[in-house]
Amino acid sequence: MAEQSFEVPVQAREFMEKSIDQARSALEAFTSAAEKAVSSFEAAFPAAATEVNSKIFACTQANIEATFEFAKKLAHAKDPQELLRLHADFAKAQSESLQKQATEVGTAVQKAMSGALGKSPQNS
Repeated sequence: MAEQSFEVPVQAREFMEKSIDQARSALEAFTSAAEKAVSSFEAAFPAAATEVNSKIFACTQANIEATFEFAKKLAHAKDPQELLRLHADFAKAQSESLQKQATEVGTAVQKAMSGALGKSPQNS
């Protein structure tokens, strides 16, 4: 049995890439606005809480960027096998990244909590 061609038409690929770029731009604008909003009242937070917030924003930005890169790679896939390989690679990389990010955020939260507990009236 002959294998069917999976070639994505050039116009469809260009449309996907343009849509991905537009979504990325919109999300970057939203992220920038969110960061500005948070930074406007961040001075009221303890420094450790600001560090947690920064870690979470950095992790979110890294995950968004990885997802957009994955989408662009998918737009250039030549066949179903490449789609599956790209998905498996992305899933593995994201799993590893999320584990690392969870550890980093967890460490920052522990540091913030121990700092807050160390400054409580009971421990003074």
